[in-house]
Amino acid sequence: MGLKPLVLILVSAYLCLGTSCKRTRSKSDIDIEFTSDTLEVAYTYWWEESGPFIGYCGEDYSLAFAGTITDLENPTHDPGPLYTSQWGTIALDRVFKINNPPSGGYENQKYFRSDCFNDLELSVGDKVLVFCYEYEGGLSIPGDKSILKIGGMDHPLVKSIKNYIDADQDPLAIQKDSTLWGAYGFNDKLAQHIRCRQNH
Repeated sequence: MGLKPLVLILVSAYLCLGTSCKRTRSKSDIDIEFTSDTLEVAYTYWWEESGPFIGYCGEDYSLAFAGTITDLENPTHDPGPLYTSQWGTIALDRVFKINNPPSGGYENQKYFRSDCFNDLELSVGDKVLVFCYEYEGGLSIPGDKSILKIGGMDHPLVKSIKNYIDADQDPLAIQKDSTLWGAYGFNDKLAQHIRCRQNH
């Protein structure tokens, strides 16, 4: 083999490694340049369901992320809300899905704040997975099961939820993780979503 063909092969290999041969990023691998702003999200405390699997066949996430709890205020029993309000703040570490509703969407804020933290048994410094949905054109969080404590970014729930989002929230993509989700109390809901997908 002459020098010229060898040089062409080496140049092609270098270009391949540097550009087009990079691993394709998945849908859940979202690069965010965070601002120092705070996203305040309403608590839809009256919803009958909460967590990563709501609705009969599954509701689309408006925002799903992993973060670290940075502040928890004391619960308040002020008159007004029909629930015990407790404000808390989460610093976003990784965002897995953004599907902004018409108003009040996510715009790269570094911090998430809501008053849905009462009785969640969480502490400052805890790592969590968070699931928000659309309500009346804005973002909402339906409470207790929509904030899940995890050990860190290598927690198996993170991998499972990324697979779920990468598959356009197709529950069949995480059917093998039923035992994992069952340990967090979501076995029945995930099974229902799987049956719904299989029947449609």
